[in-house]
Amino acid sequence: MNIDLLKRLCETPGVSGREERVRALIEEEIKGLFDEVETDPLGSLICRRHPRSETADGEQRPLRVMLLCHMDEIGFYVSHIDDKGFLWLDPAGGFDPRNLFSRRVLVCTDDGDRLGVMNPCTPPIHLSEPEDRKKVPDLKDFYVDLGLPKKKVEKHVRVGDYVVMHEPFAEVGDKLVSKALDNRIACWLGIEIVRKLHKNKTPHSCEIVVTFTSQEEVGLRGARSAAFAVRPDVGIGLDVTLACDTPTVADHEQVTVQGKGFALHVKDASFIADHGLVKELEAVAKKNKIPYQRSILRRGGQDGAAAQQAAAGAKAIGVTVGTRYIHTVIEMIDRGDLQAAHDVLAAYLASATHT
Repeated sequence: MNIDLLKRLCETPGVSGREERVRALIEEEIKGLFDEVETDPLGSLICRRHPRSETADGEQRPLRVMLLCHMDEIGFYVSHIDDKGFLWLDPAGGFDPRNLFSRRVLVCTDDGDRLGVMNPCTPPIHLSEPEDRKKVPDLKDFYVDLGLPKKKVEKHVRVGDYVVMHEPFAEVGDKLVSKALDNRIACWLGIEIVRKLHKNKTPHSCEIVVTFTSQEEVGLRGARSAAFAVRPDVGIGLDVTLACDTPTVADHEQVTVQGKGFALHVKDASFIADHGLVKELEAVAKKNKIPYQRSILRRGGQDGAAAQQAAAGAKAIGVTVGTRYIHTVIEMIDRGDLQAAHDVLAAYLASATHT
C-alpha cells in the first residue's frame, strides 16, 4: 500500500473551489496511466482510459464506467481582516464548532502558506464563569491569529484567501489518521486502482473515466458538471462514510464497523443505489474473497448522486470506506478496509461489461 502518496494527498491544502494544488499532485502521479486528461471549467480533472480488450459485442459501444473522487476538503475563506490583524472566516463545508477549539491552521495565500491559530472569541478558563463553559460558540465566532499586526497581515493576506486545518498524517496502530481523509482516500483509490491495471497490463473491455471532482463538500458541484460531460453508463462514487463503532453509539446507528471491509453504499439523502449494481459488486467481492458490508447513511450525500442524475441518467452506486471522526482533524480509517475498496474496484473494472 502506497502510504506515502496518501500522506501527500492528505497534507496538501485544497478547500472547495481551490483544489488546484491537489490536482497538480494528481496530474504528476497519473502520467502514463490514462489516454486523455483534461481539466473542466469547474476545476475537475477528467481522466479517460480506453478499453484494453474487445467488448462483448464488437459493434456495441464500450461500457463507460465513471469513478468520482472529490479532491476538496472542508475549510474556510478569509472574509475580513480586523483592526488588530485577526482573520474572520466564512466556512466551506460542514463543521461542528466543538471540534474547532485551539487549532493550528494554514492560511494559504498567493505568496505562500502562513501558520496561524484558530480559537473562538470566548474568554479563557481563568476568566470565564462555569455557565459560560457550557456554551458552544457558533462558527461565526471563530477567528485566526497570525501573531502579526494588521499592517503586516495585509501585506500577505487578502479577503478570499483560504484556510485549512494544519495536522500531520499519522499511522496509529492498524489505522491511518489525518485531516482530509475525506476524501483524499478516493483520490488515492482512483490513482492506485488504475496504476495496478496498467502495471499488470490487465485487460478491460470498459472505458474507465476517473474524475477527480471539485466542490463536493458544498453541494456536489464539480461532479454534476463533470458527469454531464462524461455521460457514464455506470457511476461509482468513492468516498468515506461513517464508522461510529465507538463508545456511546448504539449498534443500529454505527453505519459501518471498521475492519469488516469496504462498504457498499446502498442509500443516503442524495441517492439510492442501483440494486443490480449492488448485487454485481457483491458478486465480485464474494468471488475474490474481499470483505465488505452494506451501508445506509441517514443524512449527507456523495458524488454518486451526481452521476446518477446527469443528462439521461446512469446506474450508480457508492464504494466507501468507514471512517471514524469524520470532518475533524483525526479522521481514522482501517488499512484493511481501504485495501478491500481498492481490490473490489480493480476486480470490477477488469470484468465490467454491458449486461
